[in-house]
Amino acid sequence: MSEERRTLEQRLRTVESRAWLVGAFSLAASAVGAWMRPAAFFPGYLFAYMFWLSLSLGSLAVLMIHYLVGGGWGFMTRRILEAATRVLPVLALLFLPLLFGLKELYPWARPEALREEHLSHQRPYTNLGFFLARAVFYFSSWILCSWLLNRWSSAGDEARNPALWARRYRLSGGGLVLYAVTIFFASVDWVLSTEPRWSSTIFGMLFMSGQGLAGFALITGVAVLMSREEPLRRVVTPDRLQDLGNLLLTSVMLWAYISFSQYLVIWSENLPREVTWVAHRTTPGWRQVALALIVLHFAVPFFLLLFRDVKRRGPWIAAIAFGLLAMHLVDEFWRVIPAFEPDRLAVRWTYLTAPVGIGGVWVAVFSRSLRRRPLLPLNDPVFHPLLSEARPHG
Repeated sequence: MSEERRTLEQRLRTVESRAWLVGAFSLAASAVGAWMRPAAFFPGYLFAYMFWLSLSLGSLAVLMIHYLVGGGWGFMTRRILEAATRVLPVLALLFLPLLFGLKELYPWARPEALREEHLSHQRPYTNLGFFLARAVFYFSSWILCSWLLNRWSSAGDEARNPALWARRYRLSGGGLVLYAVTIFFASVDWVLSTEPRWSSTIFGMLFMSGQGLAGFALITGVAVLMSREEPLRRVVTPDRLQDLGNLLLTSVMLWAYISFSQYLVIWSENLPREVTWVAHRTTPGWRQVALALIVLHFAVPFFLLLFRDVKRRGPWIAAIAFGLLAMHLVDEFWRVIPAFEPDRLAVRWTYLTAPVGIGGVWVAVFSRSLRRRPLLPLNDPVFHPLLSEARPHG
């Protein structure tokens, strides 16, 4: 094992151990909050869970896009994407606490829902058995796609086999369709149904665009952080950073377009049943959060990513990427919490411990997965010229 590889593994082990410690402490604090005040704990856990789930699902979608369209940017970040997708089984376990808070989160799960005409009409869809069955299907499909792609990628490291790339190509085509369908229904089940009197046909697209943006931001930031280590030092070049910057710019524009489209439709129709969703998120306090999203989640990164020099400099593009991840967390907060705090912006301590706790577990599993495989794919039949670049010279 080279000295550079050994040093990197030591750093990842350090990150992993510290992440476990922070995650365990924060989850314990969240558990105390769940015991003291469940009504404050479960909304915070939900928004935190949706954020960290979006990093793994966004990485899965970006990984499948890479297998369909190719590109050197995907070759140098494939191990990062794969490591993020391998957190999905752990996220499936972390979903279980939400099942204890269904009555706190979803009006349709409360006994009085049977007496409300609007909610009673939704009973064929919004009932506990069907809700659980759909959740099992969502996680099964995501984990299966991730497992197959990771398995074939690992097999490709052992021997150069073009047939494995063909398998990944075929799976990615159907997998993206399955991803789109499952994300649409999962977003309705887990977030939209916190306000079941409101409906939106573009809500699933909001989640897909946000997850794609999160996936590209994650691999950009992590690739820059690890670009000082071999062999990434040889392939994380200004040209490929520019490719990632262009993909980030496209993702920012797509997220902004879909977000504005939903607002425009609601504003133009001006129906009371639809306006309430926007009204809850533009009350004093929440209005400032919405403005911050417009400025920091769209305007500022959009402006900066227009410049070629910015996209070609590692520290700049990494700062933009991690800034977008931070604003994506705020976006999930703004999307979920006003359903429970519609009159004013409230920041409870469980809203802070939940994302840190789940995040600690996510980072620990991600770091462990990342250090267990070579940082670049071996014997790749498509990007073998880049492999020669990555090998030490002399």
